[in-house]
Amino acid sequence: MITLKMLAETLGVSVSTVSKALKDSPEISKDTIARVKEVATQLNYKPNRLALGLKNRKTRTIGVIIPNILNHFFAKVLNGIEEEATKRGYNLITCISNESYQKEKESLELLANGSVDGYIMSISEDTQRMDETRHFKDAMDENLPIVMFDRVANNVNCDKVVIDDFGAAFSATNVLLGEGRKNIVLINTLEEISVGKLRILGYTNALEKSSTYSGKPNVVNISKELEPLEGEIEKVLKNNKDIDALLCIDNITGTIAIGVAQRLGIKVPEQLSIIGFASDNMVHLTSPKLSTVSQYGEEIGMESVNLLIDRIENNDKSMHVIKTINYTLNLRGTTKAATLKK
Repeated sequence: MITLKMLAETLGVSVSTVSKALKDSPEISKDTIARVKEVATQLNYKPNRLALGLKNRKTRTIGVIIPNILNHFFAKVLNGIEEEATKRGYNLITCISNESYQKEKESLELLANGSVDGYIMSISEDTQRMDETRHFKDAMDENLPIVMFDRVANNVNCDKVVIDDFGAAFSATNVLLGEGRKNIVLINTLEEISVGKLRILGYTNALEKSSTYSGKPNVVNISKELEPLEGEIEKVLKNNKDIDALLCIDNITGTIAIGVAQRLGIKVPEQLSIIGFASDNMVHLTSPKLSTVSQYGEEIGMESVNLLIDRIENNDKSMHVIKTINYTLNLRGTTKAATLKK
């Protein structure tokens, strides 16, 4: 059976273009409409009446697409999504993209058959690296709203739930500056991901605005493909013996950095302060306990559900919104500074 996707691939256009052409949309040129209908007839394309029927009524089901189920932050978000969706009488279908653009695209297309009323998602590393967004726009052209969280596409007009990653990194860096640190290094393992870029900007901005810091921003990029991560961090500390503070862009890196520093005889926090970024799930594994920028994954999930369901149930076509969820700076044993909350 010929599907809308197969027809689009044959014609070399998007699924959205084919769908609109078959409905004689004024957005599509007359020549394109004629060509689409001609090929549809030749291939004996028939609309999926079951899917159409499902799409014309609410399924009370939300499609959730996350990049990595093993990541504690995404697990917390998913827990918040499930809890709030249940309260509001909605079910979930969850897909894992495994950081793959292709899997993410296929998940959107799979769920677009009438299975869900809308999507909640955080986009994959591949998608951000490729700067590919057409699959999101195709989904929304089928009247399926999307709420993006954490990792978002700035050029896609949809609701978004984010952390103030810039502000969080700015505040964490200022804590290290307040301790009088003179060589603050940011360890980046998030490559080209949007949240990583924002954290780097916050760190860089804090250093550039400081009247007492004479050094330049120093971002050390470490690929997650490199094994073991301990070895890469050890190289950083051995090759830069005057480093006195690390801002680690995730908590795994921060946790590993404590162990590496101790193995090298570096006293934490007397000689080296360390701040991690994200959830606190690993704090109990470290001694001293890791200072962290803590994110509220469950709150992000709940807010995403409410944004999506309100738009679905009210058939809301109003301007899309960006909701910013707060963060907390939890300063513990790996920094000298007193506990500071924001």
